[in-house]
Formats: sequence, C-alpha cells, structure tokens
Amino acid sequence: MLGVIAGSGLQRLAHLENIRREIVRTPFGETSCALTIGELSGVEVVFLNRHGYGHTLAPHQINYRANLWALQKIGVDNICAIGSTGSMMADIQPGQLVVPDAVIDYTSGRVGTYFEGPDHPIVYTDLSEPFDRVARDVLLNAANKAGEPVVSTATYACTNGPRLETRAEVKRMAMDGAHVVGMTLMPEAALAKELDLAYAAIVVCTNYAAGVGENIAHDLNQWRALREQSLSKVEKVLLQWVACSA
Repeated sequence: MLGVIAGSGLQRLAHLENIRREIVRTPFGETSCALTIGELSGVEVVFLNRHGYGHTLAPHQINYRANLWALQKIGVDNICAIGSTGSMMADIQPGQLVVPDAVIDYTSGRVGTYFEGPDHPIVYTDLSEPFDRVARDVLLNAANKAGEPVVSTATYACTNGPRLETRAEVKRMAMDGAHVVGMTLMPEAALAKELDLAYAAIVVCTNYAAGVGENIAHDLNQWRALREQSLSKVEKVLLQWVACSA
C-alpha cells in the first residue's frame, strides 16, 4: 500500500476520494494525527501530515516512531515523503523540486531508532543510502511523466528547527557538502529503513538559505507564497507516482 507523509503547507491531498480516517494505537505513543485513507486514481493511499492538524507540531516534537509504525501497521510499504527546503546552492533555485539521494543529520535529541532499551538488542542500521533506490527511480519517473523538472541528485541537511538557520550555519553545511536544508527527513528516513519500508522524498525549494547569493536574511512572506505555488507541482507528481507505483 502507498503512503504519503506531508509537511508544511500540504494539509490534504486535493484529489483524494472515498476518504475515511483511522486512529492507530502504537507502542510509541500517538501519531501526529489520524491517518487519512482514500483513493487516488482508484489506488488506495494513506495520507499523514507529520505536523498534525493545523500545523501544530514543530519538527523536533513530531513522534516519528509512532508515525512510521502506524503506517506499516495498516499495510503501507511504499512511502513518498514531502517537505520544504531552503537552497544552499545558487543553481538550485526557489521553486524547483528536489529528489534528494543523501542526508546529513544535524538534529539532536530526537529518538532515531526502534531498537533501544533492555528488551531490545542493538541493531546497526546501514544508512549509506537513506532513500530507497527503486522508490527514488519511480519518483523521478513520475516527475518526468508529470512534466515537472526535478533536481535528481542532492544532499539534504536536516536541522532541528523550528528556527531557521544562521548565515554561518548555512556556510558550514554547504562546506560539508549539503545542497538543501530542511527539518523533517531525519530520523524519518532512518526509521523507515529499520522497518524495511521503501522510502523516498520530494521536497520543494522555497527560498535561498540565509547568506546564499544576495539573500542576507530569510524572507518568510516570499517563502510561504512560493511554497503554495510549488506544492501544486508536487501534487501533479504524486498523481503520476501513484500510477507508476500501482
């Protein structure tokens, strides 16, 4: 079954039909919100907004373990994650879509594994490829069929949030090899790997990060406006992703 985990700005899927909602109890606490189950082009899809109804959960407050566990519990095995990012590269422009293939995790304090505690042996998860290769290829093919150009190779830097980054931090992350910066794909990608879920992501580049080019500081109004415009592109890709994955 297909699952969509959405982030900032995408509270629902516009074309989702025959909708029902289901609350899934997990050993790790509550999910961000009830799971929304419906059909896209006749294919069953489960939708979850990681920030909850009304966008009330900050990135560091999200119960990533509960969210992924609940999706697997009801039968999801293939996930498309959606998010917003800032670009740290002049050639990745605001408004572009990015399908990252690597992650650098700058977060702290987030629970990033299911295998902890006295009753669980330590498991060393291989995260050399944080995004499933086949799932990425399907997502890239879907973008091509939707007529939406994407950046197909990029390293995603994950910060704690919810504050935005300083210019010095952006400079440091770019020197580390990151291309875009967001706040939510970790530990989400790692947990999906532990559950053996096919997980890939498509993110919207909404702005240049602070200090990139002439962008001295963050322009939040521009960021919100461009995010809304770009998410319509993501929904076009999702429709093709469903068709390609069915």
